[in-house]
This record gives sequence, C-alpha cells and structure tokens, in this order.
Amino acid sequence: MSVLVYVENAEGKFKKSTFEAVSYAKEVADKLNTNLVAISIGNVADATLADLGKYGANKVLFVSNEKLKTFVNQAYASIIASAAKTEDAKVVVLSASFSGKGLAPRIAVKLEAGLVDGAVELPEMTDGKFNVKKNAFSGKAFAHVELTSDRKIISLVPNSYKVVEKPVTAEITAFESTAAESDFQVMVREIVRASDKVSLPDAELVVSAGRGLKGPENWGMIEELANLLGAATACSKPVSDAGWRPHEEHVGQTGIAVSPNLYIAIGISGAIQHLAGVSSSKVIVVINKDAEAPFFKVADYGIVGDAFEVVPKLIEAIRKFKEAA
Repeated sequence: MSVLVYVENAEGKFKKSTFEAVSYAKEVADKLNTNLVAISIGNVADATLADLGKYGANKVLFVSNEKLKTFVNQAYASIIASAAKTEDAKVVVLSASFSGKGLAPRIAVKLEAGLVDGAVELPEMTDGKFNVKKNAFSGKAFAHVELTSDRKIISLVPNSYKVVEKPVTAEITAFESTAAESDFQVMVREIVRASDKVSLPDAELVVSAGRGLKGPENWGMIEELANLLGAATACSKPVSDAGWRPHEEHVGQTGIAVSPNLYIAIGISGAIQHLAGVSSSKVIVVINKDAEAPFFKVADYGIVGDAFEVVPKLIEAIRKFKEAA
C-alpha cells in the first residue's frame, strides 16, 4: 500500500502548488504509516525529479516520450491510474490546478474511487474513512465530504496547504506508459504561456481592479503595484467584458477562482459573483471611495478613498520600504 501524488510540471519545472501537493500527500502517507510515491509525466530532468525527495517522496516514477510532452488529459489520467494500481496506492493526491480539475474525475472513474475535488485541509481518518473539508458553492461555503471507498482521490486547492520539507532520498524509476491510442484522440498541439507573468491560480499575491479605474488607460499603476509586490494582476467581470483587460484576468464565479495569501481589490464594489471567486483568500484588502461598498463587509483591511490618490501613495511607500531593506 502507498500514497501516490501526481507532480505537474510546466516546461520541465515544478511550481509551488506541486510542492504543496507533495507535502500534503506526505502528511497523509505518514498518517497511514506508508510510503509516498510521486509520478511525473513529461520531460523533467533527473535532478529536478530527485528534488521531490526534499518534500518526502520515497519514490519518483517518470514517464517521458514525445507524445506526452504536452498535456493530454485522457492519456495522463490512464497513466496515473495505472501507476496507482501498480503501486497499490489507496490514496491519489494532485493539485486542483486547471489540469488537475480535468484529471481528478477521470482518475476516479478508472479506479472506481471516491473523489473530493477542492480540498483545503488534511483529511480526518477513522476506520478507513476519510472526512475531507473542501470548498463548496464557488468558494462561498465549505463542505465536509466522507470518503468510504477503498481508493480515494483528493485534489488540493493551491495555496491552501504549506510547503513542508521532510527530506528523504528519492528512488527515481522509469514507468512504462500504458496509455491506449484512443487516449490520444484529443490532443493539445501547443500551450502558449506568458512566462513573464505570475499565473493567477498559483499566485500568492493578487492585485485586482474594477470599473473604479474608469478606463484601460489607467491600468499602469495597477501593473506597477503588482510588479513591486511580485503579484498577479486580475480584474472584475465588467472590466473584462468591456475589453479593458484580457478575459484570462477575470476572477469571480464565472471567471477564475483564486486563493492567494493576499488579495488587493481596487475600485471593485464586491458583487456576490466576484466575492465567490476570491473568498478563499487569506487576507483581503479593499480600496474604494464608496464606504458602503459590499466588499468592505468581507475585507480584513479597508481604505475608504479615491484609488487615484491611494494607490500612488501605496506604491511610493512600498518603494521606500524596499529601498531601505
């Protein structure tokens, strides 16, 4: 018996959310008194694979060939399910990333396993049953799901679990791909990434703005603030609908759900659809000149003031702080 964790890579490198998933899976493995096995699909250097041992992976399986160089949902799910059977993994953990959200249910079907998608805490274990806390209703609530199946699949929300180093020496082993030709009927030919930008789903800091910015020409100060903080930029739905910002920056119920350590909302009123996508943020800071804006009711910190006055002062203060450090 073991615990299996799928370690997603981007162009051969592991993201922070991957190490969060490994740390989470290691804690589950320790509670079950068993080993942690990681599986990597795609072209990843041996040294990078070995680094997974820092976070507790006893064994790292890798699958590398040209057909699997880019993400293929059905094929990846088949390989992960096959690895779970080979390693007798009773628990499979993966990050609830864009790819993970597609993989988790497919793996669950292949393994006839129970599934919790969007877990935010470690499971409580009793007599072979797992009770797992997860996001529900687009992040507006939490649910406690009981898994009673022999095999269990858990996808972990990024930024919901800390990265913990528990160094061991990882055994690196090639795993024979078992994906069928039918798994490659739908292929991703190319993935274009904005390499100079922080990915929203993985971002620990997010600077977001809304119609209070009055127009796309005023977004320079938002990008400047985000660059100073090393944050991702985001926006409300009306802003993306108006074409002020690209749709991939839209956060909310119908956009991207985020769970950063810090979410700064500038000139956003806080409609329920927007709050649904950001309510998992650990700290929310709101800047709005309307003291009655709904966002203030859920904010940890709020500034009632004109964004065109507050944000430049905030940028200046951060610059002085960084220069003095």
